[in-house]
Amino acid sequence: MMKFEGARMGTYTASSKVWLTSSLQDNTDYLLNEFADCSDAVFRDLTFADNLQGVLVYFDGIVKTEELNNSVLQPLLLHYRELSSEQPDVKDMEERLITLSETSRVRTLEDLVDRVLEGNAVLLLDGFNEALVLHVAGATRRSVQEPQSEAVVRGPREGFVESIQTNVALVRLRIRSSKLKMVQYVIGEETKTTVMLAYMEGIAKPDVIDEVKRRLASIKIDGILESGYIEELIEDNPYSPFPQLRHSERPDTVASQLLEGKFAIFTEGTPFVLKGPTNLWQMIQANEDYYERYLIGTLLRILRYFLMTVALLLPSLYIATTTFHQDMLPTTLLQSIAAAREAIPFPALIEALIMEIAFEALREAGVRLPKTVGQAVSILGALVIGQAAVQAGIVSAPMVMIVSMTGIASFTIPHFNFAISVRMLRFPLMFLAGILGLFGIVAGIYLIGLHLVMLRSFGQPYLTGFAPYRKHESKDMVVRVPWWRMKLRPSTSQRSNKQRQEPDYQG
Repeated sequence: MMKFEGARMGTYTASSKVWLTSSLQDNTDYLLNEFADCSDAVFRDLTFADNLQGVLVYFDGIVKTEELNNSVLQPLLLHYRELSSEQPDVKDMEERLITLSETSRVRTLEDLVDRVLEGNAVLLLDGFNEALVLHVAGATRRSVQEPQSEAVVRGPREGFVESIQTNVALVRLRIRSSKLKMVQYVIGEETKTTVMLAYMEGIAKPDVIDEVKRRLASIKIDGILESGYIEELIEDNPYSPFPQLRHSERPDTVASQLLEGKFAIFTEGTPFVLKGPTNLWQMIQANEDYYERYLIGTLLRILRYFLMTVALLLPSLYIATTTFHQDMLPTTLLQSIAAAREAIPFPALIEALIMEIAFEALREAGVRLPKTVGQAVSILGALVIGQAAVQAGIVSAPMVMIVSMTGIASFTIPHFNFAISVRMLRFPLMFLAGILGLFGIVAGIYLIGLHLVMLRSFGQPYLTGFAPYRKHESKDMVVRVPWWRMKLRPSTSQRSNKQRQEPDYQG
């Protein structure tokens, strides 16, 4: 594939361009100065027929040297004489000798440096004021494997990797339509990270896509090392505890979101792809909800909603009832709790904070420790510390059980970034419960609900389907209705293309 590339728009101004000259020495000196003290930079001198001089420049370790030898060096060195009588130029060599699938040509030294840093090789020839870019990037990368953070019992086993080309291809294999558009950006003054915006033309709302493009184009930063950088830079409300973009390392999940009118943002160097706009209900949905029959998916989804409530409110309710509202508890249960807490020197709030902080510390330690021992340390540590704390009279046995149930419930939330939000909001609710009792919990829930109603994800309400209420979207909020009942796409798609399947299909 041949294409001519000029200077990348938005990276250099017209006055800063330095054009290639016909002097090979001048061009090489410029590159030698740019790559000074770069011991992995390779400058290979070449001599073709008729004493034509050339220099091949690339970085060792990030190019496919075997492909470079077989598709570039051998054809040029062995068969260049066949073109010599015609006074060949760079274009002739590119079209008639080089057998690479993708090449391009550049005329500015800045673009030349960028292409080398991207992992390509460049060929400079004496007497020509343009250089040939050889797309042989091939740094060692992890192969496609099963996703680690989104494991499923039933569903595809392929997961994204750190190569953006591989990730885009995995989605292309699932959506074989010319409507799937990919817009490329290069973000980061120093890292020059490749970022790809994907959306379905004719399904995604044009105003949402235009807003995403505007936000991506406005990013000015020295480097992008992970998609989390972009997430923070383009979200609507950076001070909200709730994520306004989802991330996934599953190609099937990204493909399904694109078909619903959402967009996806791929970032070079990370297997996590951003998806948006999003809402609260999608944070509770898991991949298997749509791969299993709808009755099973509905049951599991209702269970997750209940456990999310437990993870958020259970410690607060325990603190409020044992501190201010003992009359709400059955007499037998109240006597049991009172007997367990008789020797505890701390109020319920301090007791809960001690156990919650200890549990969060063990969970964080389990993540940081090696995988072979991390899980064992976190589980055994919780058991040992909990038992020791009870025997020492620091916390009561009911509090250990409450914190354990809360921790287990938080693990059932499918999306890690949303689970962290729930865990974080649990602490202010505990303080409100310890100070004001049930009134404080109600006030906290009211403030959270008010924030959720006002929250937006790329202009779309965070509680869409409920506030504002949309009947066709409520079919996939708490209850997952059969596929033959979900005939329309969500509100993130264009009004002119809402139909998902034939309207008269009855299953």
